[in-house]
Amino acid sequence: MARPWVVGVEGRRYQTRGGARKRAPGAGARHQLVFVDRLVATLIHLRHDLPHAVLALLYGVDRSTVTRAVGEVRQLLAGRGFAVADRPGVRLRTMDDVFAYAQTEGVRLRMDATEIQVRRPTAGRGGRRAFVSGKKKQNTMKATVIADHQGRTLWTDALRPGRMHDATAARLAGIGRCFDAFDRVQVLLDDGYLGLSRDHRGKALTQPRELRPGATLPFLEHNERQRHEHSSQRITVEHALADHKRWKQLQRWTHRRDRLPDTYQAIATLVSDRSITPR
Repeated sequence: MARPWVVGVEGRRYQTRGGARKRAPGAGARHQLVFVDRLVATLIHLRHDLPHAVLALLYGVDRSTVTRAVGEVRQLLAGRGFAVADRPGVRLRTMDDVFAYAQTEGVRLRMDATEIQVRRPTAGRGGRRAFVSGKKKQNTMKATVIADHQGRTLWTDALRPGRMHDATAARLAGIGRCFDAFDRVQVLLDDGYLGLSRDHRGKALTQPRELRPGATLPFLEHNERQRHEHSSQRITVEHALADHKRWKQLQRWTHRRDRLPDTYQAIATLVSDRSITPR
């Protein structure tokens, strides 16, 4: 990660100067925070939501220095992609990558959405109602997450306003195109994705519906076993979501809403790195 950060710094300096540097390499002011310190400060902020002013006091720098450092490193973490077990160096960055990996390796995917409470938009601005979740009765943003059979995070999308339906968010992320391109991939879903199950039979798998009253006992037992088996297999994506919510910033977001997508992506990539390492 240090190399992309250095390239970004030099690129911004090039734009500011309007051309190549004229001084000898190494000349000029030194960074008050070296890259390792910037990375550690960002990890502390993501994990514990420690204020920038407190981090600045710990490192002996100005608050604006920490704010700029966290913003730079957070963006680098968000763009890394998601780790894959037994495939060192392979990173999944798009939903197409995940479906291609699942079809090649024979992995059955699990997908679900989660909501993070955010601050209410300013009164009098358009689109304010879009963040009001019908489920939580709060202002939220919604993230769609794909995991494998062991609860390892494989992908998260750009966050959507909380009022948007789970299936709509998945369609906007391009899941229909992926089902058409990778016809052997199956995804386990909950009842929030019944529309996808109807449109993609045999690929988008939701829990079997409960039988109507009056069904005989053998059919009831068979239906209950199928429902239990589906829930037992799909539960791993809930474990993945729980791993994300252990990071304090995702328990309740109190900062600017436009910074939440990069924050969620950064945390999810870190969780994916940890999930493939032996414990």
